[in-house]
Amino acid sequence: MEKAIEDESLFALALEAAARAYAPYSRFRVGAALLLEDGSVVTGVNVENRSFGLTNCAERSAIYAAVSSGNRKFAAIAVATPDADYPVSPCGACRQVLSEFMSADTPVVFGPDYARAVHTTVGILYPYDALHELADDDNA
Repeated sequence: MEKAIEDESLFALALEAAARAYAPYSRFRVGAALLLEDGSVVTGVNVENRSFGLTNCAERSAIYAAVSSGNRKFAAIAVATPDADYPVSPCGACRQVLSEFMSADTPVVFGPDYARAVHTTVGILYPYDALHELADDDNA
């Protein structure tokens, strides 16, 4: 499938989303822009909580919003961390969720701005995903 949106445009949407993050404790805003296979985009932000373990990351917020809307086919994801001095990659929990819904060759772009962004794939971020055999193909 040909991507309907360029990486730089997708990253710009992630950066816009980061401005809406709820990060009063860490002051570390994150925005994600998830490109759906049909060319549309779903965004997500990090949402913190005083009980830090209840915080939700931007990547998972975008994926959960997309799945809640009936979408499960994703073409790419961009993650913007404008408060960082260097590219901050998705956390381990987000890598696991990315691998649940995306193939190993799905593009991932992350960074504080597009000029310093890392361009990679889900498979490079999460190289030893051994859980796909557990999936029930009827519910996928």
